[in-house]
Amino acid sequence: MSKSVKAVIGVSLGLVTLLTLLISAFAWPTSEMEPRSLPLVVAGPEAAVTQIETQIAASAGEDAFEVTAAADREAAVEAIEEREAYGAIVAGPEGQEILVASAASANVAQQLTQMATAMGAEAGLQPKVTDVVASAEDDPRGIVFAASALPLVIGGIMAGAITSLALTRTRDRVAAAFLIAIGGGLAMTGVVQGWLGALEGNYLANAGVVALGILAVALPIVGLRHIIGVAGVGVVALLVLLVGNPLSGITSAPEMVPFGWLGQLMPPGAAGTALRGFSFFDGVGTTMPLIVLACWAGAGLLLTLLPHREKNTPEPGRSERELDAVAR
Repeated sequence: MSKSVKAVIGVSLGLVTLLTLLISAFAWPTSEMEPRSLPLVVAGPEAAVTQIETQIAASAGEDAFEVTAAADREAAVEAIEEREAYGAIVAGPEGQEILVASAASANVAQQLTQMATAMGAEAGLQPKVTDVVASAEDDPRGIVFAASALPLVIGGIMAGAITSLALTRTRDRVAAAFLIAIGGGLAMTGVVQGWLGALEGNYLANAGVVALGILAVALPIVGLRHIIGVAGVGVVALLVLLVGNPLSGITSAPEMVPFGWLGQLMPPGAAGTALRGFSFFDGVGTTMPLIVLACWAGAGLLLTLLPHREKNTPEPGRSERELDAVAR
C-alpha cells in the first residue's frame, strides 16, 4: 500500500471519528434530558405539602426533584428570585398555583407546568400558572438566548486559534485575545440585547460576562500553544466544543442534562449561568460562574508566563537570538 493511499485512509478515518464524536457529544445529552435533583419548592399547609411531595415522587421519581418545603407563597417567590429553585407549587384555599421562572429555564418552566397540571387534573383542579421571573419579552421561550451560546464558544475558539496561528509572539497573541474579547463582548451583546432583545439588565455587565467567556476559552488555547505547540489549539477547542458546550445546560438547565455539574465547571456553562444572573436576576448566583471563568482565563494566562523555548532547528543565516524572539 502506497504512502498516499495510507494518508487518504488515515485522514478519512480521523474525520469520520471526529464526526462521530461530534454527533455523540451533542445528541446524547439531549436524548438523556430529564430532571436530576432539580430544586423545587412546595408551599402551603403541612398536610398539603406532604401530599404534593408524594405525588411528585410518584409521577417523576424519587430523584427527579429536590423538594424544599416553604411556609407560604412569599417564601417560595423569594427562593425562585434568589435562584435557589426553578419553580414552586403553592397549595392554598383556592387551589394550587404554579410558580415558574422562564428566565431561569423556559424548558423547565414548561415541564413544571405540565407536571403540575397533570397532578391537578387527577384531583379535578386547574392550577394557576405565574411566571415569577419571565424571559425577555422579545424572547419569551429563551430560544435566542440559547442559540447565542454556540457563537460565544466559537468566538473564544477563533480568538485563541487565529491569534495562535497568525501571530508569532505569545505576548502579541495575549494582547490580541484581550482586544477580541472586549470587542466581541460589546458587539455580541449589542446584537443579542440591543437588536434581538433576548437579554435584559445592564448592557456593560452582560458584555463583560461575554468578554470573560471568550477569554476563558481563548487564553487557555494561547497558553497551551505556548507550551506544547499547535496541538494545544486542538486540545482546548475539542474539550470546550465536545464537552463544555453539550453539558452547559444553556438550552434547558444544568440539572436536566447528564453531568450538568461538570458543564458548570467549563466556560460555556459558567458563562451561560452568569449571563442569566446579570440579565434577569440582578446578579444573583453569579459568583461561582465568574470564579470559574476567571480560573480558566487565569490558567491560560499563567501558561503563557511559563518559560518555554520552541524546538526549532536553526536555519541558515538565522541566529539563536532570533529564534528565541519567535518563541516569546
